[in-house]
Amino acid sequence: MTASGRHCFTYGSLMVPEIMAAVCGLQVQAVTAQLPGYSRHPVRGEEYPGMVPNANATVDGMLYLDLPPDALARLDTFEGEQYTRSTVIVLDARQRSIEADTYIFRPRYADLLLPGDWDYAAFLREGRQRFEQRYMGYQRI
Repeated sequence: MTASGRHCFTYGSLMVPEIMAAVCGLQVQAVTAQLPGYSRHPVRGEEYPGMVPNANATVDGMLYLDLPPDALARLDTFEGEQYTRSTVIVLDARQRSIEADTYIFRPRYADLLLPGDWDYAAFLREGRQRFEQRYMGYQRI
């Protein structure tokens, strides 16, 4: 965390900079990062994933730097009831530990998670357009 804002680790639809900017209301600098100790899974009937603790896994994602409080408030609203914002330690490309917020799938919704890893490349190819139409309809990307 810096004086100007908090970092946020994303691992699904928000890895797309245009979607993140639409949700946050601003462009934010990002770097690739990994979160050890978690796994990412498809959510039944959705284009987006959920992430849960898993000591034997690591999730690849994007680390957005220095988000102001109003951007985090918009993310909280966007993520909704299925997720809780938590502080975690991610590793950047140089394997440096960085504190960041992320959104973890709440245990009470665990029955919605499917086995296997959520496929970001497939999301970009097949799911992004559907996702944007369904969840970003209130904003123009």
